[in-house]
Amino acid sequence: MAKAKKRKVAPGDVASNRYASYRFELLERLECGIALQGTEVKALRAGGAQLKDGYALVRDGDLYLHNVHIPPYPPAAHANHEPERDRRLLARRSQIDKLSAQIKEKGLTLVPTRIYFSADGRAKVEIALAKGKDRFDKRETIKARESKRDMDRALREANR
Repeated sequence: MAKAKKRKVAPGDVASNRYASYRFELLERLECGIALQGTEVKALRAGGAQLKDGYALVRDGDLYLHNVHIPPYPPAAHANHEPERDRRLLARRSQIDKLSAQIKEKGLTLVPTRIYFSADGRAKVEIALAKGKDRFDKRETIKARESKRDMDRALREANR
């Protein structure tokens, strides 16, 4: 039996955080650039980045990405990067101020949902303004997903 390859949300994605929609209610999404070192770009192109425990914070008027793991790039040897360093996100000042106000006022958080390369070859991060789900909300999400799967299965059987 061949080992199944990890499924990604979109073909151009480097990494995606599918678990975020289960743990959080995603309210608003924002595309940001990301300030990377050369070895980080090469490592992203090679794949293997992990977003699961990542989050973004506004610090000193700038947006930073924390706990996102970009593995070392093996050919770089001694000139490699720190795998889980804080990375600065590139967004407009007005967007950062708006996000900062929403986080402080409503108790929301910023969660990275995917990393990808744009058409012009630049690394981008999609972050979402998110509100944590209760255990009850998670059960509702599971129930809705299972009922949708059952309905789709019944429709496929009826169409045969």
